Amino acid sequence: MNFLLDRGPLLRGLALFSCGLALALYGWGLLHLLGAVLDAEDGGANSSPVRPCLTARSGVEPVDYRADYVPLRFVCETKDGGSYVTDDVPGYVNPGAFGFVLAGALLAVGAGYEAELRARRAAAAPVDGKPGPTS
Repeated sequence: MNFLLDRGPLLRGLALFSCGLALALYGWGLLHLLGAVLDAEDGGANSSPVRPCLTARSGVEPVDYRADYVPLRFVCETKDGGSYVTDDVPGYVNPGAFGFVLAGALLAVGAGYEAELRARRAAAAPVDGKPGPTS
């Protein structure tokens, strides 16, 4: 039953799994963003304004775009100096990736705390079977 007391490997494994999920989710959003960038860079007929910026916004004329990588988003810049974000990157990607990274960090801290507690228990245990000094 000693394996039930040692939660460190489980916490480390869950931390790695959570960070892996965050990386996969970020990669999924990055694929969407790069698809929008490729669509915007496609010169040819019907390429002005850039296709990802064609939305139902009336009275707004997009003139340029930029891709932000943290957080992942495709931003259209307008003629009057404003900007707006398109929905090319799914809305769940940024909060989901942040949540998985946060969970992974907390699990890693928990694994470190568990290792510290285990080291303190080992240091307080008697070596020869006799109780230690109580000063």
